[in-house]
Amino acid sequence: MPRLHDRFWSCPCAHSARRRGRPRAGAAGPAAKVGEMIDSSVLDPAPPAAHRAQDPGPAHGGPAGFGRASSWHHHLVQRSLVLFLVGVVLALVLNLLQIQRNVTLFPEEVIATVFSSAWWVPPCCGTAAAVVGVLYPCIDSHLGEPHKFKREWASVMRCIAVFVGINHASAVSLKLDFANNVQLSLTLAALSLGLWWTFDRSRSGLGLGITIAFLATLITQFLVYNGVYQYTSPDFLYIRSWLPCIFFSGGVTVGNIGRQLAMGVPEKPHSD
Repeated sequence: MPRLHDRFWSCPCAHSARRRGRPRAGAAGPAAKVGEMIDSSVLDPAPPAAHRAQDPGPAHGGPAGFGRASSWHHHLVQRSLVLFLVGVVLALVLNLLQIQRNVTLFPEEVIATVFSSAWWVPPCCGTAAAVVGVLYPCIDSHLGEPHKFKREWASVMRCIAVFVGINHASAVSLKLDFANNVQLSLTLAALSLGLWWTFDRSRSGLGLGITIAFLATLITQFLVYNGVYQYTSPDFLYIRSWLPCIFFSGGVTVGNIGRQLAMGVPEKPHSD
């Protein structure tokens, strides 16, 4: 028995209705194309490229990007605190050695601590150590030259020991048999460069060490000129000529500590 559907489409009226329902190519062509475009846009679930570009992902403020930024800042604060404490301890020990050897002289009214040092020396040295220790790995990352030479804590501790030895040699220079201060300064300069060559060997470390020595020497000249403290037997304006060597070796030492603390730290997030 034939189906009702087949009988309907086989009748003449159905054929005429089907012909009338077909759109003409001239007038209904654009309308048909617009309809196809609307259907394709509705059925396509992918968002436009402009919306995809504005969609915040992990690197543009998303949860993962915020977590990386928070972790990086947390490690930065921790490293700064550790470097500050290291600077305070080194300042107390080394400054006490200089005072006991009568290399540096403070007015008696400013000596107010059990370590016989001016109250402002430890926090200033701690702040400088935090800045220098954070600056070294940041410069390495900026230059794209990660420091990998002798990256272990044993090497860092030996570097600290050599730095303390250089400072001790400058403190007991009055008892050493040197012809003049120039000879002592050249000897300490050679020891400081040897410290850099043994524990650093990076161009960034050499450049930062020289810059730190220059700036710290200028600040020290300013302090001594204003009578904050003084050096015995000054031979380089108001200070001793070997003092830049101490600043250079101290910068390299603190820089190595900062680099070692920065190992394993999450990468700093970049904002596009």
